[in-house]
Amino acid sequence: MNDWPEGWSDENRGPRHGRGSAGAQPEGARVMRQVRRGPAAPPYGAGVPQQPSYVNGSGHEEGAGYGDYDSGYNTGQVYGGAGGRGPGGPEGASTRAPRPAPNWRRRIKWTAITLATVLVVSSVATYFWADSKLRREVDLSTVIDRPESGAGTNYLIVGSDSREGMSKADERKLHTGGAEGKRTDSMMILHVGDNGDTLISLPRDSDVVVPSYKGSTSGKVYPARGRHAKLNATYAEDGPTLLVRTVEANTGLHIDHYVEIGFQGFANIVDAVGGVEIDIDKGFKDKWSGADFQAGKQTLNGQQALAFVRTRHAFATSDLQRTKNQQKFLAALAHQVATPSTVLNPFKFYPTMGAGLDSLIVDKDMGLWDLASMFWAMKGVSGGDGTSMNMPISGSAGGNLVWDKAKVKTLVNQLNNDEKVTVSGN
Repeated sequence: MNDWPEGWSDENRGPRHGRGSAGAQPEGARVMRQVRRGPAAPPYGAGVPQQPSYVNGSGHEEGAGYGDYDSGYNTGQVYGGAGGRGPGGPEGASTRAPRPAPNWRRRIKWTAITLATVLVVSSVATYFWADSKLRREVDLSTVIDRPESGAGTNYLIVGSDSREGMSKADERKLHTGGAEGKRTDSMMILHVGDNGDTLISLPRDSDVVVPSYKGSTSGKVYPARGRHAKLNATYAEDGPTLLVRTVEANTGLHIDHYVEIGFQGFANIVDAVGGVEIDIDKGFKDKWSGADFQAGKQTLNGQQALAFVRTRHAFATSDLQRTKNQQKFLAALAHQVATPSTVLNPFKFYPTMGAGLDSLIVDKDMGLWDLASMFWAMKGVSGGDGTSMNMPISGSAGGNLVWDKAKVKTLVNQLNNDEKVTVSGN
């Protein structure tokens, strides 16, 4: 029994076209009750040929209702729904729902939230990373007979000749020599207050009276004997705590925080920041420090910077001129570190932070906020927002520089009361 529709019988197919057909013309639509022939296809490019529509057995075209075989076929809506593809509706308008416009306000909101989250997480991680690097090795609670705290905050900033971590090649390169132990090459008091910040250099050859003190290792109290010494000799005698005790006893200022950096750390910071530009007023040479500078603007690397701040033999007023050079260079360094090219560049910022924090020795109560306050105060002083000076000197005795007692007393009173400093130094 033949199940094919009549119009599909081999007898009615006529000539075939295509593979296996000997006919020269394409096989046309057969006489089928289900298919109604449309008009002839227009020429190529004149439009889309009308597709055949299906009719029911009564010869009427099926409706477009759900389940009709032709539902949407002629219009390209094969599945019949209003969301189908192809033209539809009046005048051939598309029935596809329009794509919603992007919600830019929502996108901006979530982008801002994401960036803020990344910033907060990075900042917190950086804070704990930096805090873990601080070497809190100085215990100021062991200092005895301390003066009362005044207004503002006082930092004692020390540059030592420590050769910690340096090889013999480093010592030769940096012209540091190979002396054992540590001495202070520079000492400064930085006062941070509401009425302007003040940076005061203390010459290492300052004549001071060694007070009573508690030994940093023995714990034994050594009484005062009225002994005079150079200020840096007290550091060599019993380290940071005796230095703090001596500064407090000879000035009347309470030292709140202690910060120390050695030769290697100083040079590493300068190199990490990419060098520091400085304007040298007059050229000088010094075989002891390795200094060899011409006058004018130039960028110093770590080795050159260390020679610049250490040189004393090239100047007539050796210690006083050196303290001025130290202040000048620290101002330039603070300015260089605080530039956007350093702060916003992680490839410079983190090496600079790492080099500095690895080599800093601070007191046990020193926090990152204290360190940041000290740094920004130094930058402010260098920018003209504060006062930079040497401790007032009245003369010398036995090769030591003697402080001007009257001026020092006025200076200390102004700092303790956080008043604007009117005293001038040498």
